[in-house]
Amino acid sequence: HLDPTHRSMLPELVAKFTSMQVNEITDGIEVIPNCVYVIPPDRDLGILHGALHLLEPPERRGLRHPIDSFFRSLALEQGDKAICIVLSGTGTEGTLGLRDIKAAGGFVIVQKPESAKFGGMPISAIGTGLADLILPVEEIPENLTELISGGRTVVVEQQPETGIENPDFLKKILMLIRSKTGHDFYHYKKNTIVRRIDRRMAVHKIQRFQDYIRYLQHYPLEIETLFRELLIGVTNFFRDTEAFSALRDTVIPAICDGRTPNDEIRVWVTACSTGEEALSIALLIHERLSQTGQSVKVQVFATDIDSRAISIARRGFYPASIAVDIPPDLLQRYFVVDEGGYRIGKLVRDTIIYAEQNIIKDPPFSKLDMISCRNVLIYMGGELQKKIIPLFHYALKSGGFLFLGTSETIGDVSDLFSVVDRKMKIFKSKGGAALPLPNLTIGSASAARITPTEERPMDSAPQQINFPTIMEKLMLTEFTPPSLLVNRQYEVVCVHGRTGKFLELAPGTDSRNLMAMAREGLKVYLSSALRSAFEQDASAPPAGDIVCRRVRVKTNGDYQTINLRVRLLTTPPSVQGLALVLFEEFLVEPTERVDGDASLPDEGVLKIRELEHELQASRDYLRTTVEELETSNEELKSSNEELQSTNEELQSINEEHETSKEELQSVNEEVTTVNCELE
Repeated sequence: HLDPTHRSMLPELVAKFTSMQVNEITDGIEVIPNCVYVIPPDRDLGILHGALHLLEPPERRGLRHPIDSFFRSLALEQGDKAICIVLSGTGTEGTLGLRDIKAAGGFVIVQKPESAKFGGMPISAIGTGLADLILPVEEIPENLTELISGGRTVVVEQQPETGIENPDFLKKILMLIRSKTGHDFYHYKKNTIVRRIDRRMAVHKIQRFQDYIRYLQHYPLEIETLFRELLIGVTNFFRDTEAFSALRDTVIPAICDGRTPNDEIRVWVTACSTGEEALSIALLIHERLSQTGQSVKVQVFATDIDSRAISIARRGFYPASIAVDIPPDLLQRYFVVDEGGYRIGKLVRDTIIYAEQNIIKDPPFSKLDMISCRNVLIYMGGELQKKIIPLFHYALKSGGFLFLGTSETIGDVSDLFSVVDRKMKIFKSKGGAALPLPNLTIGSASAARITPTEERPMDSAPQQINFPTIMEKLMLTEFTPPSLLVNRQYEVVCVHGRTGKFLELAPGTDSRNLMAMAREGLKVYLSSALRSAFEQDASAPPAGDIVCRRVRVKTNGDYQTINLRVRLLTTPPSVQGLALVLFEEFLVEPTERVDGDASLPDEGVLKIRELEHELQASRDYLRTTVEELETSNEELKSSNEELQSTNEELQSINEEHETSKEELQSVNEEVTTVNCELE
């Protein structure tokens, strides 16, 4: 960030605040304890074998992120011993680099944004979901020293399968994860799992596995956090530049060239995390098609078992720091600047279908031109890898490409794949190879995708709530008008008093939806008031009642005027988040007059006020309807992508059944022939 033409005074300034030695980095300087090292202007920084090395930046001026390149270098150098801290600052620096620290098993600490003078960098770092600790700056030193000196040291290299206190503890933890998330990590590499568990124990300052299991049982939210920690959802655009260059030069032309407008290019990106890898491949395909002037439909299936990562990927918004990884011409052509970052353009976004899927148990896609499965197999045991590779062969077309991470291999399956680029781990599917079909089942795949609209808090067990008793206590403080308890889905939970004048059962349905039961004249006001109430924070102090005055409700052929009152409940805890709806009846006394016009009769005064009030309520209702429609459109778009993914899976299973049918017919013919020979 410093002016490259001026000498930096930063080392002298920092030295005033510490007794440690402060050094401006020189090329090749050895790192020793209790020293502070300050980067000089106009340089990038790396670390190799304990020494710091300076590099000239690719561009002397412009947007640079030297901390990201150093974090990546530190991750390669120190692995799971690396610790990075992101402090106050503007922009998104550090966000990309901390992903590599986390991928290497390192530790990420972020300053609490509220305590930072400039919250941009901390907020961006927290947005990745990878921060282990978020603390005010004053609390970081104590936690840092405890992390280094007081953390557990789990040695698993000497005893790969039983390197923890007792292997049963690991099984219990994996059982808790499977019960909560539905995903089984039993066949993943034990060393990796133990290191990730150890990190979470260090965060909570827990020394023993027994205590951590007890902690998981009492705080189910920690199970979700540990689950995402095990996923290691770290990625960035064009990760491993050399590998993507090989992909661009070798694979992309092979799957794009010679296509007709009626053809379709189909690619599957497994474990896509937040979507960077899928977008990188899609960008290369679109760039090739643009260069050759072809018009071909492109379909990229991007899947992951982390629903939160899929949600981030669907938004298609990324921080400004991605400019470090994406070539400027691609960034300008396929992205748009939005809210201080970049949003993927519609052309590329419409070619990608994001879906939640587990490659281990969910059916694969079929008739694919390419599968990208990078840095996934390295976390799986040998038994699991032997099942995954044949499944990929089944999903690929004859001549389709498999793109793995540089540390991964397909094993001994030379009858299924040929080598295209051994160094970059690019393989080509062989056609006509004889192999048993993989066991494809949709099992719990559909169930895993169903997300309830509203869940109970994870730390509370379901319990029977006596709503009538609670209602009676609440009504003691009111005038006991007819009233209801309503949840966020507008469903009636409990009724008090005679509400028949205001509600009626909808014909032909047993729905308890309040909007369906509201009588004429009430629905607009109810919808507006309930929405305003539910927008309040249920955990905050009460913000006051939402009151709609002089609401005219049609009752038995006539109209009755009432006051409608809605209150968001905050106590007792058992009804927190519900809304109390009261129908206050009263007799109208026509004594008010319209300001500035005393000549109107009393009835005219009331009629004008009622019309004005009804007009305002109609406007609020229209605004609410528009917002709900926009939300529904987003949900429908996500549901459509899920349905397309499911359709592909079902089509894959159907093809498997057809193949099985053909095999059975062949066997039947053989049996018939043998039977004839025996006769």
